[in-house]
Amino acid sequence: MLRCTFVLLCFIYSSTVHSLEWWEGGNFYQIYPRSYMDSDGDGIGDLLGIASKIPYLKSIGIDGVWLSPIMKSPQADYGYDISDYKDIHWEYGNLNDFDKLLAACKENGVKLILDLVPNHSSNKHEWFEKSEKRVPGYENYYVWHSGTFDPITGKRVPPNNWPSVFRFPAWTWSNIRKQFYYHAFLAAQPDLNYRNPKVVQEMKDVISFWLNKGVYGFRIDAVPYMFEVKPDFRGNYPDEPLTGATCPNPEDYCYTQHIYTQDRDETYDMIFQWRSLINSISAASVDKLPRIIMTEAYTSFDNIIRFYGDGNRNGSHIPFSFDLISNVNIDSTAEDYKYRIDRILSAIPKGQHANWVLGNHDQHRMATRLGVERTDLLNILLQTLPGIAVTYQGEELGLKNTYLTWEETLDPSACNTQDPINYEKLSRDGCRTPFPWNNSTNAGFSTASKTWLPVNPDYVTMNVQFQEAAANSHLKIFRKLTALRKQNVLRQGKYESNLVNNKNVIIYRRWYETDVVIVILNFGKTAVVNVPEAFPSVNFPSTMKVYTGSLNNFEAGAELTLTSINVPADKAVVLTNMSL
Repeated sequence: MLRCTFVLLCFIYSSTVHSLEWWEGGNFYQIYPRSYMDSDGDGIGDLLGIASKIPYLKSIGIDGVWLSPIMKSPQADYGYDISDYKDIHWEYGNLNDFDKLLAACKENGVKLILDLVPNHSSNKHEWFEKSEKRVPGYENYYVWHSGTFDPITGKRVPPNNWPSVFRFPAWTWSNIRKQFYYHAFLAAQPDLNYRNPKVVQEMKDVISFWLNKGVYGFRIDAVPYMFEVKPDFRGNYPDEPLTGATCPNPEDYCYTQHIYTQDRDETYDMIFQWRSLINSISAASVDKLPRIIMTEAYTSFDNIIRFYGDGNRNGSHIPFSFDLISNVNIDSTAEDYKYRIDRILSAIPKGQHANWVLGNHDQHRMATRLGVERTDLLNILLQTLPGIAVTYQGEELGLKNTYLTWEETLDPSACNTQDPINYEKLSRDGCRTPFPWNNSTNAGFSTASKTWLPVNPDYVTMNVQFQEAAANSHLKIFRKLTALRKQNVLRQGKYESNLVNNKNVIIYRRWYETDVVIVILNFGKTAVVNVPEAFPSVNFPSTMKVYTGSLNNFEAGAELTLTSINVPADKAVVLTNMSL
């Protein structure tokens, strides 16, 4: 046990107190539909399966649920290649099933958010097929180029050096049109041309269609890729500069600096246009509740902040902040986390809200990536910071990545490496395996003889039913946290944080009127924390009660002396003066 030298690195944050809309300070939950619940025994999750589990989401305090893509798709990239933006993929159900899902959400007070993939469609979409055939009106729905001649081979080659995110050239030849088309991702995912006003209107029609059906917004995928640089007066696109020795393989995405294919100014204008449309539909709705935009953008910190708006026009309600996902790891310290948290809170424009994301369908699971021993600490962090919390399915249970062999791997990101040794580094399959509901066959996910991806073998104890029956569990801790998050002290309360105990411990207080919450997160070895020392200007009582804490380390309701709180390594505790 360490009684360390006291270090104080203070940060204070205060948001404007007003009547909050449903999404402000809310708790969102991401579902990967293919893996959540299978209602028909085919080994693949579906809409009716999800509908049957909406009461579970209500029970764990979720305000809004967003689904990874459910629209009609050939599934080249598991739904991120859409062939019809106004229909449901047949493996998940149909529009009648979707209406039943909406009804289940409404009955349980959970708002439904859909994943929208506007950057590209499937090459099986009617738009692409017509564009490829040069059907009048559709010629420029996508980005086409004749390429150049290779003087050695005498063959046409791509017009420039742009690589695909999934490796290899981002241009593919069409034998029908006799031109190359651009695709930031797979060849089966041609990029739409948003410099064409018809394409802009098509996507606005898609947005209106789903909002009018009753969804409460969209999580918009791959936003930074929506625009490419304009071609020059000859119709040509420039090469991107090379990154150099750090990435010498021209087949790899990192080979170039993506100054012409990402983060173009026009992208932000498009988000502003969509926000204006969504605002008008919200105002005309029966309940008058705001419909929202969430944006996914793995880009610079400054660019993420730009998505909030430009001072005159509003943009994304929730531009996902991936600063924690991208910049902390299993070895990160309290100082690392606090720097990222303070940076985010300091940059949020007035009247906007921070958001906190530690896991999603593109990342190894939170426990695997950031430390199994820190599972509850991380959920406590996520649920007690100011702003909006986003949880990926299973993080409430502390799920770990599932190991899949090379032969079992389906993710194109991994398969395109053609590397049966190192594929796991890029595979996203490990976080996408079926959700464990109980210890029955296939973890209660499906009655099929084989599921689309294998179930994690640890499902016997790592499942909802087991954790519900336990005296205490990750799930029960999570539920207590979401209940606390609905209180004004966390929804609207002020925030002050410090580093203590040789910068190994983050401690912060949240307060609203007379309600107080103290959170202690120990990223180092076992430590004794002195709360009043961390906030010398505050008059604390001698003791406070434990509200919740890391599993098997703190007893709810126990009175702790604030000058001497023993916090084990990688554990956390939440204290309060409230009677809950």
